[in-house]
Amino acid sequence: MKIYLQMIALLLALGLASCMNTVNDEAAEKQKDEIHYAKGDVQIDGKADEEIWSKVEWKQLDQRWLGEPYAENDFSGKYKLAWDENYVYVLAEVIDDTLIDIHPDGLNLYWDDDCLEIFIDEDASGGDHQYNHQAFAYHISLDQRVADMGVDSSAVYFDDHLDSYHRREGKKSTWEVRMKLFDDSFIEGKKNSPVKLEKDKKIGFALAYCDNDSSQTRENFIGSEVVEGEDKNRGWIDAGIFRSYKLKK
Repeated sequence: MKIYLQMIALLLALGLASCMNTVNDEAAEKQKDEIHYAKGDVQIDGKADEEIWSKVEWKQLDQRWLGEPYAENDFSGKYKLAWDENYVYVLAEVIDDTLIDIHPDGLNLYWDDDCLEIFIDEDASGGDHQYNHQAFAYHISLDQRVADMGVDSSAVYFDDHLDSYHRREGKKSTWEVRMKLFDDSFIEGKKNSPVKLEKDKKIGFALAYCDNDSSQTRENFIGSEVVEGEDKNRGWIDAGIFRSYKLKK
């Protein structure tokens, strides 16, 4: 009888532990889909010394969307996110042994230079955004210019949509960005008001890095999200691959 009771107790304990692990896993997964609120000003200087950056965890930039397998000393990346009523903030840290900027015209083949790419969908509604502004795919060059495709299928500068700073120390680049969000009513060449952000709002977001070491075209394209299927270079077309985040306060 004693052995039987001990077995029952053990099974109950194992069941409770399994339930606790499930709850912990669900909580951790939920946290991955939340962006925490930044109290006070965030200075865009690449130093990342604000309190918010010490409170949020790194997310990995490790999904190979294009190119051959690469060594960790060639590239590794991670990032953090935050928000306030006016901006979404991005802190990215990239280890890249070589930086390339071979296209002086920032609207020509900008994806073949080393650059950080931010994908943002103001209401997380997904859908096609190739030549419209259902969402944006901001390419931030090493000289801080910001380019994306316009409605006429040509590249356009969107420098006024975000502020960024790129700090380089050895092989490590630190990118700090604050970004206004615009909804799908955005019209190029017109005065557009950014959206005010608030608690519990959902946005679509993904991050990527174009890596080129010595070629005329980019050698790798590394993103933040798992993309199913053979064609993984779909972020500039399909906002459905972005992760949906909730703004937490």
